Amino acid sequence: MHVIPIASGKGGVGKSLLAANLAIALSQAGKRVLLADLDLGASNLHLVLGVPSPRAGIGTFLAGASRFEDIVLDTDYPNLHFVAGDSEIPGLTALKVSQKSALTKGLSSFGADYLVLDLGAGTHLGILDFFLMSSAGIVITAPSVTATLNAYLFLKNAVFRMMYSTFKKGSPAREFMESLKNDAGTLQRMYIPRLTDEIARVDPAAADAFRAKCASFRPRLVMNMIDDPKDADKALKIRRSCKEYLGIDLEHLGVIYRDTVQDTALASRLPVIVYKPESMLSQAVYRIADKILQAEQETDDDFAALSDESFQSAEMEATIDFDSRMSYVEELVGSGALTMGDLAETIKSQQYEISVLRRENLLLKNKISKALQQGFTI
Repeated sequence: MHVIPIASGKGGVGKSLLAANLAIALSQAGKRVLLADLDLGASNLHLVLGVPSPRAGIGTFLAGASRFEDIVLDTDYPNLHFVAGDSEIPGLTALKVSQKSALTKGLSSFGADYLVLDLGAGTHLGILDFFLMSSAGIVITAPSVTATLNAYLFLKNAVFRMMYSTFKKGSPAREFMESLKNDAGTLQRMYIPRLTDEIARVDPAAADAFRAKCASFRPRLVMNMIDDPKDADKALKIRRSCKEYLGIDLEHLGVIYRDTVQDTALASRLPVIVYKPESMLSQAVYRIADKILQAEQETDDDFAALSDESFQSAEMEATIDFDSRMSYVEELVGSGALTMGDLAETIKSQQYEISVLRRENLLLKNKISKALQQGFTI
């Protein structure tokens, strides 16, 4: 079974949108798919999927009121099964070890070809542990400064979580980590490659084990809500930071342009690839699904080359989609379906959004500059 955890550093970047539509795309390819809503603090994946609010879900299972097989629901989409979360049951965002183990066992034993996990936003330990169920989880982000920064920070926390799980309690490596942890944030400021070298001096075996885990940790990136091909460049910044500061590389699964069709589809209680499969957004999801399916047949011995190729491919797709988008606008204006007034109003709205983002960008730059002056590294 292939596990596809989908996470984000912050909310509102399209995590549930990707999870629901990707699960359907994989099921349409003939794969048996289990889609689980693990955003336990704000479970709403059923709305994106277009199914009624289930009476039983992960909350009732963990409370002992339901068997796991009872909370796995059939859907209107062939090959796709769904497990709902429970946002109304308190305490679900902080699962006990026994609860996490029971949930992981239930999800893993279902027998699907693909297990798609819609995780909560942020870096809670439970979220990180579910993300690390796979060495190739997906991080979805948007081109805004806050979204890209939080995507990087999510991966940074995932690497630290992986490091702690590698070093056993009482080992020289763990004791070294704890000593840094108590030193006014020194641990968080150190780059992972340098930190690993320091650990190798006190515990070479532990350092080698962690390096092996890092070598097999190959997260994948999706850049959502872009408006211009240049927005795709933000993914390169995340990649550079991950390689330099975390010692890991990424695969770029692709870009998704901002599209208001998603809002219309949501109001119609239909996933967008069902509501309008020919839309640019839907086609982007199908591309991502094709890459995931293709990965089944490929070996990834040379991940550096695969990563380079994936970023080049995403850049090309961003340009092609933008050209298609502009051609479509020209056709609408030429046919009279879209007036120049409508186009002007749309541009005015986008200019306002850009000005808001610029102010947000400036504010963050000032905060980052002050933090760096105080000796902190993000």
